[in-house]
Amino acid sequence: MLLVKPTYSEGWYLPGGVIEADESPLSACVRECEEELGLVPRLDGLACVDWGSPRDDGVDAVNVFVFGGTITGAEIAAIRLPPEELSDHVLVAPEKIPELAPPHVSRRMDPSLRAMADGRAVYLEDGREQPFGLPRA
Repeated sequence: MLLVKPTYSEGWYLPGGVIEADESPLSACVRECEEELGLVPRLDGLACVDWGSPRDDGVDAVNVFVFGGTITGAEIAAIRLPPEELSDHVLVAPEKIPELAPPHVSRRMDPSLRAMADGRAVYLEDGREQPFGLPRA
């Protein structure tokens, strides 16, 4: 899993950013990868949509779209980060993500990876799968 270290916050995150006006989530993903990494990603599909509730640090509720794909060793070596925004990047095994990423980010990784392996997308709320088809209390 490719993670990046922002200069403006603690922890490691997936590459990404805010969707601009009149931009689709997919277009935003490709644009952000170009801006943050200097590459156009080879995407395999949507891994998850994760609704994130408002946080105590003042961040509003968000809808996060996570796309999965592949990256080669040559592409990793060619990554060029914008120094005013990102200070580092790392390729890590999925089980190491909780050690690096904030909980609201790391929670969505296991369900996203399982969904990609199954060739489907998953819907999450705060990184947790939702029980479709089951009665709600």
